[in-house]
Amino acid sequence: MTDFLQVLQTEIPRLRRYARALTRDWSRADDLVQNRLMRAIAKRDLWQPGTDLRAWLFTILHNQHVNDVRRSVRESARVPVEEVGATLTVPPNAVSALQLRDLDRAIATLPAEQRQAILLVGLEGLSYEKVAAILDVPVGTVRSRLSRGRDTLRKRMGITQRTAPGTCRRRANPLAPSPTARLRVNRRRYSSRSIGA
Repeated sequence: MTDFLQVLQTEIPRLRRYARALTRDWSRADDLVQNRLMRAIAKRDLWQPGTDLRAWLFTILHNQHVNDVRRSVRESARVPVEEVGATLTVPPNAVSALQLRDLDRAIATLPAEQRQAILLVGLEGLSYEKVAAILDVPVGTVRSRLSRGRDTLRKRMGITQRTAPGTCRRRANPLAPSPTARLRVNRRRYSSRSIGA
């Protein structure tokens, strides 16, 4: 019992981080984590020693979040602007804060399945196999969701091409044609001139 509680305590920061990314609300995230920790302690007999406790806890948290979202849709829950007004402001001249805000907004627009996969792999650093176990889907589905989610994020963030493994180049104006597209247009112009000459 004591070993279980000690291991459980070390996972609390990760659970909070994932819950905050899912709910986008600190108080709701803390409530979600606290309720899931109480449930994990009450149901500790269901956890098999020797298995991954983090994956078990994330599965419990994920399932509860899904249930909460479904319940709020059924009850058509609304959040008053006064409650979230403070989180809508951004400090001026804070480029990194604006980039994080843009990334946060882009992640929020992803379908729930892609967002969950990206958060578990990218934010929490879990393996594809653990994410598949948490989400109760095949590993190939996790890879597919990650790939589609990453592609969508690149487009929404104005990232055009990879320069090296793990790095990306950001276009100054996401709406401007890419250098590759301009090159194709120029090739067509030069080839049509040579044909007409």
